[in-house]
Amino acid sequence: MARRADPSDLMIFAHVVEAGSFSLAAERLGLPKSTVSRRISALEAALGERLVQRTTRRIVLTEMGQRIRTSAEQIVHEVEVVSALAEDSQVTPSGRLRVSMPGDLASIAFAPMLARFAVAYPSVQLDLDLSPDYVDVLADSFDLAIRIGGEAIGLRLTTRHLVDIGIGLYAAPSYVAAFGEPDMPRSLDRHGLLVLHAGGEAVSWRLEKGAQVVAADMAGRRVSANSYDLLLRLARAGAGIAALPDIFAQPHVASGELRRVLPDWRLPPAMVRAVFPSRKLMPRKTRVFLDELLSFLKPRPLRTPSGDPERDAIFRAR
Repeated sequence: MARRADPSDLMIFAHVVEAGSFSLAAERLGLPKSTVSRRISALEAALGERLVQRTTRRIVLTEMGQRIRTSAEQIVHEVEVVSALAEDSQVTPSGRLRVSMPGDLASIAFAPMLARFAVAYPSVQLDLDLSPDYVDVLADSFDLAIRIGGEAIGLRLTTRHLVDIGIGLYAAPSYVAAFGEPDMPRSLDRHGLLVLHAGGEAVSWRLEKGAQVVAADMAGRRVSANSYDLLLRLARAGAGIAALPDIFAQPHVASGELRRVLPDWRLPPAMVRAVFPSRKLMPRKTRVFLDELLSFLKPRPLRTPSGDPERDAIFRAR
């Protein structure tokens, strides 16, 4: 007859399954690998069945392991809810807040908001990951991720729409003086193009003008990079025509370093979203960060500018 399973061992089992290995689970839990292995063995002994098949590279769940996985994950979830309740009871948000966001967006658009948050909440240790790749919010223990695009998310994650960013074509006046300005999308094949690439492939330009939609000829692609910041710098230096978020380009249009090309045509806007774990109660430190971000992005009448050129440019372009 099987003995009663220890709930703490079930939680360790859930972390092992999520991490995909004993070593990584031990690292995230702050426990020795030998302790994690011993607790899983104790759980298997209590249940009277093996839960995982260990290999040199990964673990494979047995049928019994698959059956108890959901229950083990639910225990972890309920503990997180209790922890969130305790954290929410604090008057002052505190603790480590791990946030992932694209580096270009952080440095060019969100820097004023991040600075204000750091000053307003000194008890929160803000850890920013600016990797261009999407992180695994749950597996890598992030509290919040800012993502551009509308890709699907997992069932254990929640999403919040933040803002839609307009994208247009920009070039330096020096480039236009040297090579001329295209008058129609089909003219782009005679120009040097500075193109974003994602997943190793250049992102094609789908230009829209009212009901008209034209796929630009990308034969003139001169440079592709996975950094809007680099494309912006190249465009300012006169290297070609770049498709850039308006929030990045507007300050340089105002200074005369860039000008809009084909101003009647636009690329589809980029949707910016916040992604975070699906919890019944969001930790207070995460909630105040999200509130600050939403306040920063909230549209205001143009007659009363916010004082932040980067922020105001978001809404001039919308």
